[in-house]
Amino acid sequence: MSIRTRTLSMTLCFASTLCLCACSGPLVHTRAPDPRQENAWFAAGRLRVAQAAPFVAKERPARNVILFVGDGMGIATVTAARILEGQNRGEPGEENRLSFEDLPHVAFSKTYNTDAQVSDSASTMTAIVTGVKTVTGVLGVDESVRRGDHTSVGAARVLTILEEAEDRGLATGVVSTATVTHATPAGCYSHVPFRFWENDARMSPEAREAAFPDIARQLVEFDHGDGLEVALGGGRSHFKPGGTPDPEDPQRPGGRLDGRDLTQEWIEAREGSVYVWNHEQFGNVDVSTTRHLLGLFEPGDMNWETDRAGDEAGEPSLAEMTGLAIEILSKDQDGFFLMVEAGRIDHGHHAGNAQRALTDTIALSDAVRVALEKTDASETLIVVTADHSHTLTISGYPKRGNPILGRVVGINWFGDGEDQIGLDALKKPYTTLSYANGPGYSGASDDQPEGAHSWGHRPCSRRPPFECSFRGIENGRPDLSDIDTESPAFMQESSVPMGQETHAGEDVPIYAGGARAALFHGVREQNYIYHAMVEAFGWTSAGSPTH
Repeated sequence: MSIRTRTLSMTLCFASTLCLCACSGPLVHTRAPDPRQENAWFAAGRLRVAQAAPFVAKERPARNVILFVGDGMGIATVTAARILEGQNRGEPGEENRLSFEDLPHVAFSKTYNTDAQVSDSASTMTAIVTGVKTVTGVLGVDESVRRGDHTSVGAARVLTILEEAEDRGLATGVVSTATVTHATPAGCYSHVPFRFWENDARMSPEAREAAFPDIARQLVEFDHGDGLEVALGGGRSHFKPGGTPDPEDPQRPGGRLDGRDLTQEWIEAREGSVYVWNHEQFGNVDVSTTRHLLGLFEPGDMNWETDRAGDEAGEPSLAEMTGLAIEILSKDQDGFFLMVEAGRIDHGHHAGNAQRALTDTIALSDAVRVALEKTDASETLIVVTADHSHTLTISGYPKRGNPILGRVVGINWFGDGEDQIGLDALKKPYTTLSYANGPGYSGASDDQPEGAHSWGHRPCSRRPPFECSFRGIENGRPDLSDIDTESPAFMQESSVPMGQETHAGEDVPIYAGGARAALFHGVREQNYIYHAMVEAFGWTSAGSPTH
C-alpha cells in the first residue's frame, strides 16, 4: 500500500486528537489546506505529537528553536568524542560530558527512509524539517518524486519548518561546516529531485533548459517571508560564474554555467544584505546594521576543525558562526529558527579518519555551549541530533583512561603485573576504534613504507567521495606497534574494503532542552522531530486553526 494512503481510522483518530489539542482556544485565522496532510507519515507524526502534548501543556510555547545536526553523529561517535575531549584536558575521559549531554531530555530517532534501511543525509534531513519521510537522495519533496526528474518536483514539494517560520514572520538561518548547498542545510530551504544539484552545472540538461533553479539559486531567490537572514558555511564555487578565479584558491574557480554571480545578487536583493568570505570580514560584521548575512568561507566544504587554523584566508569556527547567527536572528521580536550542522563529522567518517570526525564533534559541542549561553531556556528550544550514524566501533578491553585514538592496552586480570597490550589472533596490536567498512581495510603487507596506513600518506582523495586504492592481503593486518595511531593522519582499520566508509542504520540520539523540550522522549520516527518542533513553537499544521 502506498505510504501516501491513509486509512479512515487513522484519519478520524488524527482529526479528533488534533482537535482536542488545537481547538481549545479562540480562533484567529485559518490557513489553506496543506498537501502534507494527505501523507500518512505526516498524519502519524501529528498524531504522535498530539499524544505527547500533555507533557508540555502548562508550558509557554518556544519563541525560538535551534536545531543542531551532527551529520553522521551516532552513539559511538558521541562516546568517543566525549572521551577524547576529556583526554585533551589531561583527564581519563570517560567521565567527561559533552555540552549537549547535559540537556535534560533524550530520545532516539529511527533513521530509515521509504526506500532504504540505511539512509543518506538528504532524505533524513527532509524528514527532520518537513515531517514527511521520503526516498534517498532528494530534498524537500515526498516519496512521489521521480529521482532526477525536475518535472516531478511541483507535485511532490513539501513545506519545511524554515519556510513556515519565514511565512509567520520569524527570522531564519542555516549554518554548516559543509557547503551551504549540501544536503543538510539545503534541506531547510530547497526542493530538488537530486541532492547534488548544488549549481546549474550539476543539473540534468533538461532541468537547465527548463530553467529549473539549482540549490544555490534557491537559497538566494528564497521567496518565503523576507528571505533567509543568515547563511554561513562553505560553497563559494556554487555561487560564482564558471571560470571566475576564487579569491583564496585560484585552482578552484566558480562553477556556474549561467554566468550569474549569486553573491552579488544576494547583496542587491534586500536592504542590509552583506556577503563575507574570510575570517577578517566575518569578524567585522556589524550586527546592528546587518539584516541578511551570507558567508562562504571556502570554494567547497570548510576545513575540518583539526585543520582550520592553517587556512590561508581564515575560517570562523562552528561556535563563532553559531554565536553571530544568534546575535543577528535575535533582533527579530517574533523569534527565529536556526539550523546548525557539523557537516564534516560525516566526511571524517567517510574517510575512515576518526580523529577528524571526533574533533568536529567536539566543535559541535562548543557550538551548543555558545547557544546555551546566548539564549534563554524559558523561550528557546535547543535540539541536538544526527541525521544518521556511521560504522565506527569502540571495542577490545582497553583500561580506563587508555587513549581513545590509541592501541588497546588492558588491565592485567590475573594479578598485579603490568597492563596488557591488546593483541589479535596474529599477535599484533590493534586500536580501540575501527570501522566495519571503509578505506582503512587491513590489506597491508610487511614491506609497506612507514606510515603507509595513515590517511595522510595513503593514496586517498581528501574530498568526497574519498576514494582510496588497496593492496591485496599478503601478510594479514599491519603491525601498528610503531605507528602513531593518535596522529590526525591515521586511518582507522576497517573490516570490509570500500572506497569510502558508509553510513550505518541504527537509531541515533536526540538531546533536547529549553522550552517544551519534554516533547522529546522515547523512540520516535525521524519525521517526529519536525512535529515536535512545530508543537514547541505552538503552531498547528497548516489548514488547522491557530491560536
